[in-house]
Amino acid sequence: MGKFSYNKEVLANLKIDEKELPLLDRLLDYESAREAHAKKSHAAVDKRISLKEAISEYVKDGDILTDTGFSYVRTPITAYFEIIRQGIKGLQMIGSPATNQSYMIPFGTVTHTHWSYCGAEMRGTDRNMSRCVKQGKTKILSEWSHGSMALGFKAAQLGSPGVYSKQLLGSDIIKYNPFVKIVDNPMKAEKDPCVFIPALYPDVTIIHVHQADKFGNAKIYGPIVNDVALAAAARKVIITAEEIVTPNAFRYDNKGVVIPFVYVDAVVELPYGALIGSMPGLYYWPRRLWEKAMRYYTYKEGAMDEFYDVFIKGCKDQFDIIDKILGGSKWLANAKRLTKAEEYENEDEGVDFNYREWTLQDPDPDDLTT
Repeated sequence: MGKFSYNKEVLANLKIDEKELPLLDRLLDYESAREAHAKKSHAAVDKRISLKEAISEYVKDGDILTDTGFSYVRTPITAYFEIIRQGIKGLQMIGSPATNQSYMIPFGTVTHTHWSYCGAEMRGTDRNMSRCVKQGKTKILSEWSHGSMALGFKAAQLGSPGVYSKQLLGSDIIKYNPFVKIVDNPMKAEKDPCVFIPALYPDVTIIHVHQADKFGNAKIYGPIVNDVALAAAARKVIITAEEIVTPNAFRYDNKGVVIPFVYVDAVVELPYGALIGSMPGLYYWPRRLWEKAMRYYTYKEGAMDEFYDVFIKGCKDQFDIIDKILGGSKWLANAKRLTKAEEYENEDEGVDFNYREWTLQDPDPDDLTT
């Protein structure tokens, strides 16, 4: 690994000392990343394994893990729950948004964060994340905007050392990001400040998709966000898929097949793998659940222990969550109907999007089925 140079003022602002610099170096280490990429087989081989096997083999203590999808939409939450169940510790986590770090921090799963944003939009503010930072349960190693972090992943995908951008110049974020540097545009005769954003190489990314074949070719319906760039940048790539289809299915209909098999190390068939989030075209948000998460589990000191007991310890997989918490097949049918109507793929006239809002004063606050 080569030596990297960081702004000492930024390191002081983030309270990062000399001993912690290797944590930063790993994210920039293109030499080891390229070596890992070069070792991947380009043969079309069957990569299907179970989720437990994939997490055990490809996610290690101290890895840099990415958040994928967007917030809680098409995000591999079932896989993240399995990481917690397996007791993997000391992860760095990076992503835009950074929302899925929150429930992984209280149990020592994530101890270092590359930060962008955390919340669930109209569902509420994640107080747990703020509390964990203040209590020192995680340490922020860098601050990012969504766009600047995306450019770092894109640079890695392109095989470039980095990109020049005007992003961050008008923001104090640049005082809390040791990776970026203000430089002059080398093509301009006069001064023209830009921000150099380096290529970012995480250790492992888990991407939940609508379909995959056994080789790892993967199809996404809806926004791709940063996931194609992440598949190219990461040293290890796990695909979890709502369904496994034959390679012929992609030959006849390749629209949305955006991740090629050469990036992929493991393929896991995982129906409802985005729960407790949503999956475009397939199932809608469990809205009461998220309101309870934001208004109780993340809000109240110590309530994340209850979240762990209910969702991680009390449920062995996503099917348990559906059956024990969300209401089983009735919820599945309604969640599919809502998301199809919302996307104008099914008739929306007569579809009722009303539901009973979750509050602490609800007569049955444990009922999360509507």
